[in-house]
Amino acid sequence: MIGRTRGPWHTRRMDSTSQSARIVVLAGPSGVGKGTVVKQLKEWYPDLAVSVSATTRDPRPGEIDGVDYHFVTDEEFDRLIASDGLAEWALVHGLNRYGTPQAPLDAELARGRSVLVEIDLAGARQIRHSRPDAYLVFLAPPSMEELIARLSGRGTETFEEQQRRLATAREEMAARSEFDTTIVNTTVTHAARELAAILGLD
Repeated sequence: MIGRTRGPWHTRRMDSTSQSARIVVLAGPSGVGKGTVVKQLKEWYPDLAVSVSATTRDPRPGEIDGVDYHFVTDEEFDRLIASDGLAEWALVHGLNRYGTPQAPLDAELARGRSVLVEIDLAGARQIRHSRPDAYLVFLAPPSMEELIARLSGRGTETFEEQQRRLATAREEMAARSEFDTTIVNTTVTHAARELAAILGLD
């Protein structure tokens, strides 16, 4: 069990931000390749600021506090909620809570650096409310047919689970109009280049 200590991301939110730096939120339907695009971007730009979520679950073998997640107690998570310390949060599978700490976002903006937040649709909606300064990017598949093929071709879920994922994906696709812009993931390289331009990296 990794010791849980209060880190600098617990500090109060800052007010000063760079005019060019911004919070960029990347969301999209399950199976569209958000994680793959972010991984490519981090390979190109190792110093890219990517938000690290806080969670109340215990660390898994090999996970590093502050790198994979900020591992916190339920009491610490409660304090973050009460102090407006989270841009968004959710209870996952009725077991553990996950959230995006506000302070690291403000710290990066104060340094004049844009910060990337990879998240699901529900989290993006919360951030739109809590951080109206954020720029929301929807990652879309080339077509609904291709997304269905990706979700159906995993071979790891039951038929019922596949149908549930497809229904969720259709709901998520219908929400793209809520975002500031859309990137179509025709290829990982293309999508990563477009996201890099939005982040001001190119």
